Amino acid sequence: MPALAVVGTLSRDLVDGRPPRVGGAPFWAARALRVLGSPAVVAVKCADADRRLLAPPLIALGLPVLWLGGSSTATFSFSYDGDRRAMTVEALGDQWTPEDARGIDARWVHVGALSRSEFPAETVAEFDGRVSFDGQGLVRPERTGPLELDAEFDPELLRHVDVLKLAEDEARVLVGEPDEESLRSLGVPEVVVTLGSRGSMVLANGKLERVPAQPVPGKIDPTGAGDAFAAAYLVSRSGGHAPVAAARRATALVAGLLGRRLR
Repeated sequence: MPALAVVGTLSRDLVDGRPPRVGGAPFWAARALRVLGSPAVVAVKCADADRRLLAPPLIALGLPVLWLGGSSTATFSFSYDGDRRAMTVEALGDQWTPEDARGIDARWVHVGALSRSEFPAETVAEFDGRVSFDGQGLVRPERTGPLELDAEFDPELLRHVDVLKLAEDEARVLVGEPDEESLRSLGVPEVVVTLGSRGSMVLANGKLERVPAQPVPGKIDPTGAGDAFAAAYLVSRSGGHAPVAAARRATALVAGLLGRRLR
């Protein structure tokens, strides 16, 4: 049984008017896992018609890939101004079923949801092992058009989650100011809030701690940074590191990956 499985839908990402490129949690997490040299399995969905475009960059990273097929591919268009991102949902991906989840066996499973429609509570309940969940699957509604976040998620889903990874804007949609009391109200044992160039916050064992980051100079494209952070964090957690130590290691890895994009 592998220590970690990353599960999610591949996406077609359209960034600043350039040609389509592969995206989604499985791809960006796999890049981090390759740098770390950590064994893991990646389980993905996308439309069969898009596999020729999306498969080669993922396969080239050298991790085992479980292809589940699909009828649609999540598609997003992005533009960036520093850490700030404007995003439009062009198409939604397929829903993952409980049967899909039962076919994935790992001690830790990171669910890289891209929208609320992809991983319903009954599917998340079927994953074996400890479950990490990306907050995009709570706050991104099931619709196309300019992305507008809301908190209309099914609270039953969080009963099956051990680690919740949130971006700062997602945390504010869910709880307002992301402080110790508000994050604890989510009822998840471990909550990690990424703050972009300012680092992250980790709620674990009832205590909230801040983890600073070294700024990466220059103009960067932060697409996938959160997915890379989640992968590195879970590699450390599955290896026995405490939550705050895992966040420090993940922060350092993401800074290194973003720095490479500037060269």
